[in-house]
Amino acid sequence: MTDDLLQRVQVLQFDNRPEAERLLLSFVREQFPKLAVSEVQLRPQVVSLNSFNGFLTLDDGNRLFFKTHTEDDTTISEYYNAKMLADTGYPVIQPLHSSTQTGQQLLIYELIEDPSVFDLAWRIENGEDQDKLPILRKAQHLADKRLLDYHKRTLSPQTAEDAATAPIHQLFYHRLMGGRLERFYGPLPGKGENKRSVTLPDGVYPLEKIRSVKWIINGQKYDESIDDLINNAVSLLDPAQPGPSVVGHGDAHNGNVFFREGGEPPSLLYFDPAFAGRHHPLLDLTKPLFHNVFAMWMYFPDEIASRLSISLKRYNGTFEVHYEYPLPEVRLMFLRSKVDHVLLPILQELKSRGELRPDWRLHLKAALFCCPFLTLDLTNADRFPPAITLLGLVMAVEMGGESTEVRSRIDQLLDEIARVLAMDTSPPSDRWYR
Repeated sequence: MTDDLLQRVQVLQFDNRPEAERLLLSFVREQFPKLAVSEVQLRPQVVSLNSFNGFLTLDDGNRLFFKTHTEDDTTISEYYNAKMLADTGYPVIQPLHSSTQTGQQLLIYELIEDPSVFDLAWRIENGEDQDKLPILRKAQHLADKRLLDYHKRTLSPQTAEDAATAPIHQLFYHRLMGGRLERFYGPLPGKGENKRSVTLPDGVYPLEKIRSVKWIINGQKYDESIDDLINNAVSLLDPAQPGPSVVGHGDAHNGNVFFREGGEPPSLLYFDPAFAGRHHPLLDLTKPLFHNVFAMWMYFPDEIASRLSISLKRYNGTFEVHYEYPLPEVRLMFLRSKVDHVLLPILQELKSRGELRPDWRLHLKAALFCCPFLTLDLTNADRFPPAITLLGLVMAVEMGGESTEVRSRIDQLLDEIARVLAMDTSPPSDRWYR
């Protein structure tokens, strides 16, 4: 059995679930022969972009929960460092059984009844469970304050050799260099002919053109093309860099966090530590900063497209885009909490220790660029309407590029963080989150 089978299951779960469950049942019985599994039930979810999960029924009638992450072009040999997280103090759900060998990665847990933060936040965003927002805010603030404590307690130097082996790089650098970039958008800049194309609202374009144009987005001008941003990211995200490191989850977006309301106070529980380990703190924060705040179009493309306002004009090698994508209050809450309670304080801590890299902003933006650009194939017309494809490209430019004249939302926030770092003044004003 190889990861090819698990990737087939990930794709088939949406189109032919019985066949996906048949394949997975054989896999589970082979990997866990003592469990006596009689049935596999997949649970296809929009948040499962590169993973799948569901339930196992045993011969005695007991049920268990399982999840796996199917990462193509895997270069990392060790995944799922759940014990490292638990030893640090993270409230992480520990697996009962695990298969973590490359290509055979699947973890089995006790049945989990708590909702994911992803599901709860989406309901709140759509006008349901509004009474849960204050409770969720309380839990998020507490979780982020504790996350800062985990980061500070585990902050220590890391050699280039150790940094190069961190699983988290599978989410960023290895997606650029390992084949995903080429499958989605063609080869690295200057490394070969690009024959792929993409459909935007006004027609079909060669990807070679899309990757070379300059952008004006809501009045924000960018000197970098997408090819420039790719080259920047390859350089900035090179895994073999010595520097500060923390013990972190690595992929703590809301789909990998459960909301437990029963306790006092309510709490968040980490889950699926596929990319946990020791790595740079900015990389640890990248996935939640983007996916929890800006990425609902990625999970619900048709719903977002139905209410999205976006337009495109072309002239002189420039694409000019105007769009409206307001952030609901629950998304702003996630952003404020992560910035105020973790991002800014850990940057201040690094500065106080003399360990803040001068290009910290570029480093963070290079990782943020990978989130909209390389999580899924934006050219996949079966998944993304043309308007959402354009929105994804625009967000990749905004996350990775540096806006001039008018400042982008992310650049305004980072400007304010840089000011606070330079002046040792108060935290960012609330207006910068808008």
